[in-house]
Amino acid sequence: MKQIRISLLIISLASLVSCTKNFEETNTDPNRISQISPGTLLNPILYSVTAFNMEKADDFTFNLMQVALPYPSVAGGVHRYDIQENAGASTWNTYYRWLTNVLEMHKAAVTAEDVNYQAIALTLKAWILSNTTDCFGDIPMDEAGRGEEGIFRPAFNTQQEVYTRILSDLELANTLYNPSKAMNFGTDILMGNNISRWKKFTNSLRMRLLLRVSAKPEMNSLAQLRTMIADPTTYPVFTKNEEAAILTLSGVTPFLSPWGRAVDFTTFRAAGKFFTDELNAMNDPRREKFCTQARNPAGNTTIGYEGIPSGFDGSESQFDYIPSNVNIALVTAPMICPILPYSEVEFIKAEVALLSDDLTTAKTSYEKGVKSSIEQWGATLPANYFENTETVFDGTLERIHRQKYFSLYFVDFQQWFEHRRTGFPVLPKGAGMVNDQKMPVRYYYPIAIRSTNTENYNKAVERMGGDNINSKGWWEK
Repeated sequence: MKQIRISLLIISLASLVSCTKNFEETNTDPNRISQISPGTLLNPILYSVTAFNMEKADDFTFNLMQVALPYPSVAGGVHRYDIQENAGASTWNTYYRWLTNVLEMHKAAVTAEDVNYQAIALTLKAWILSNTTDCFGDIPMDEAGRGEEGIFRPAFNTQQEVYTRILSDLELANTLYNPSKAMNFGTDILMGNNISRWKKFTNSLRMRLLLRVSAKPEMNSLAQLRTMIADPTTYPVFTKNEEAAILTLSGVTPFLSPWGRAVDFTTFRAAGKFFTDELNAMNDPRREKFCTQARNPAGNTTIGYEGIPSGFDGSESQFDYIPSNVNIALVTAPMICPILPYSEVEFIKAEVALLSDDLTTAKTSYEKGVKSSIEQWGATLPANYFENTETVFDGTLERIHRQKYFSLYFVDFQQWFEHRRTGFPVLPKGAGMVNDQKMPVRYYYPIAIRSTNTENYNKAVERMGGDNINSKGWWEK
């Protein structure tokens, strides 16, 4: 059913964005477009990748990062660090499917000599490839999406090669944008053809990825980040929620919620205890946006926000309350799908300032990040919010990342990636966790890749030191 819905979506969106262009007639199939415009695939890419990312945030990141978990919970499960061998197959297949379309989009933009679509395609390519490499490690890049050239078993690039390329692509994209040239291939659903916002997305994404590799001195990323922050004219980034990369879905076909039935988001679920405890400690107004209240065993009295411990051992009978659940309103259209929120940019600035011993700037950016995240979800920052000892800026990286954890709510795998980079927030260990209670750092490569691209798979595994959930990627070592 989902495959049918996606196919219909592509048809619907393609017709929306291409209605202003005349295509050459084909000799063989009157129903097939022989040549795409640079904008033909933009909306399908944006919708499909974003929708998929929301689903993975829900069924993978939320479990690992103790936001939400299955309840009642059978043995095993992601929240117990039990990652199945083929758990990453849908991520691999989805990202490479849409990466191929991004490459086609870029090729069409080059043919049309349209620099804005070239820049957008490079940005989308960096977005997809960065998530793919951070999920798996070494991945195909140079030879990916080249099946038409007869390359069906692409070689794997190292993670360092992938990051070097995508950061270079983003730097190039920043120089390509031309605000005097209109986007003439339909209206995009993310930025509404606002070239200034697209350029800010490009640079904001570059900041995210530079910070990701900041522990690798050969990347010189902190110096580049300081240069970008000091020169917003050359490197504009998001400065408010209204500019950010947040896709709004109306609920009107084809802009439907990724959840065919919103109730599936809440069925057999519970909020994580770490998640609710942190919100409670901060007296945070996002609680009611993210969660429902727990109830007494009879279910007739609310008792505040109380989740279930992640990775717990034993049966659910040990809990003498009905736990908080995730809020169904989050996935009921009209709804928002965050890709790269403005608050993330401010937390990046706060971390860079802290590493530069500029506590004043770090505090300012920290507070801006908190405020914008709260407002993004439709809540209001209380006047006394930063008077709480749990929320006041205390000059530590841990405090910044405690709030960044909440700002990355529903942003694909980013909570997980940032935890792997920094170790924050510090998550409790449940007695029922496997893998020696160690946070997994990657997916296994999909089983199909092992059998169909064996030689290149073996080379990648040898470089990485094994194909298991504890094999760290290059930027983590």
